[in-house]
Amino acid sequence: MIYRPLPIGISDFAEMIEKEFYYVDKTLMIRDLLDHKAKVTLFTRPRRFGKTLNMSMLKYFFEDDRDLRGNKRDWSRLFAGLNIAEAGENYLAHMGQYPVIYLTFKDAKKESFDESYRQLVMVIAEEFKRHDFLLESVASDQEREKFQAIASGKAEKIEYQNAILFLSRCLESHYGKKPVVLIDEYDVPLEKSFTGGFCNKMIDLIRSLFESGLKDNSSLGFAVLTGCLRVSKESIFTGMNNLSIVSIRNAKFDEYFGFRVDEVQQLCHYYNMDDAYGTVREWYDGYTFGQTDVYNPWSVIQYIDDARVNTDWLPMAYWANTSSNSIVRTLIDHADDDGKMQIEELLAGGSIRVQIHEDITYGEIYDSSDNLWNFMYFTGYFRKMREWLEGAAIFAELAIPNREVQYIFEEKVQVWLREKLRARDMTLLYTAFVDKDCAALEDQINDIFEETISYMDQNEYYYHGMVAGLLTGIKGFGIRSNREGGKGRSDLFVKPVRRSREAFVIEFKVARDIEDMEAKADEALRQIEEKKYDMELRNDGYKCVSCYGIAFCGKECAVRCRDNA
Repeated sequence: MIYRPLPIGISDFAEMIEKEFYYVDKTLMIRDLLDHKAKVTLFTRPRRFGKTLNMSMLKYFFEDDRDLRGNKRDWSRLFAGLNIAEAGENYLAHMGQYPVIYLTFKDAKKESFDESYRQLVMVIAEEFKRHDFLLESVASDQEREKFQAIASGKAEKIEYQNAILFLSRCLESHYGKKPVVLIDEYDVPLEKSFTGGFCNKMIDLIRSLFESGLKDNSSLGFAVLTGCLRVSKESIFTGMNNLSIVSIRNAKFDEYFGFRVDEVQQLCHYYNMDDAYGTVREWYDGYTFGQTDVYNPWSVIQYIDDARVNTDWLPMAYWANTSSNSIVRTLIDHADDDGKMQIEELLAGGSIRVQIHEDITYGEIYDSSDNLWNFMYFTGYFRKMREWLEGAAIFAELAIPNREVQYIFEEKVQVWLREKLRARDMTLLYTAFVDKDCAALEDQINDIFEETISYMDQNEYYYHGMVAGLLTGIKGFGIRSNREGGKGRSDLFVKPVRRSREAFVIEFKVARDIEDMEAKADEALRQIEEKKYDMELRNDGYKCVSCYGIAFCGKECAVRCRDNA
């Protein structure tokens, strides 16, 4: 069987259909948008959840698209056989009936205001060039010169601030119909402006563009915007009573961004990968938009594409590679003791309680941990388990949605932990270890564990890795894990470079209660002796071998030592 290719990185609807990529049909969004009848609709969704493809779909459906000679391009073939084609004549009557202004700000994430401004100017200029047939119908020489200046990228700033309004009027005059305005990733320029220190300039620019083009525009038919955040407090949408905001909390349009359960099952079945569905669910499911269970479409497509030609292919964190995920590191860096406990609860598969602020702004993200949690929820790092009212405040229970996002957290915690340990003076710990000062070693390990974030279940493997990491820098010694020795496997060898010096065997245990730690530490020592874990070291030429039994419970430990026997 010849399968349809998977649409890796395809965001143009015409290319998706004409090149016969596998398409998960979201065209009924058109029906619901027409029924919605809002003047301006803002959809906020995480990155890589299909925003740009859906906006491209809207463009091809609604646009009365004409070439330079005025000949109309018929895009109806793109929708043949899709769900919208069966929705009824009331909806199909809107196909190809509107002039469209289409702007995407996805590439306007620049390091300075001047660079961002130039990118926005270029986007607006290209849209004017796309409509340069209007030069034949503009009312005056002055308007023609203004149009040409904007299209050339050489107009004054005020002309770009009013560009949507001006182009809307030109289109309405030419077509006799009010245009549809589509603005994709509207908040990308704002996101970078806060970290780059030019937020006020960017807010003023975007506000002016939207006020004239979306609020005070009598030539506007309707508008659709997409972004990650609502960003209302910056007054981007000042006084826009015609704005309908559809966030991931809304049940409206909840199935049109991301893949539903049945859509993923059909996708797996089509590629003869029904057995892989469990892996896909574990790694890429877990989001809740409105009342719909949603999969990450970017990761699902990437995994199916890799795994369908390689049955041994292992799942990866594909979504993690589309961003630096620096917000997770920021959360960890800013975490106080309560914050660390919340992160540990999430990493252990639990949940946290957070007050929801839908109008969180980029400028406020770092003001509090609550704001960070909210930003991460709305941008795809958490799923909502439930929500409720306390007075007038909305609260939600949030959890990590799947293995992919779990990996992002664990990776960032590990990086943070390594850096923290490198910056710490480990002299007291190393001295206590070599001197077999159990009380001092216990205090050093407890202090370090108290400051860290646990990123795995607190089992022997976790503690083994942590202590191995702590001892790795001890001068003159090498660390060996789980080597064969005697009648079993010891947890850790600490071997001096010179065989004339003392070597160490370490065995770890986990206690259920604090009161059991000392007994567990003694049990670890007995295990070393009974199973002769020291034999490999002695056979390797080490005459002096001492043993440590270390038991853990949570972030506390008990240390026992037995001198060379």
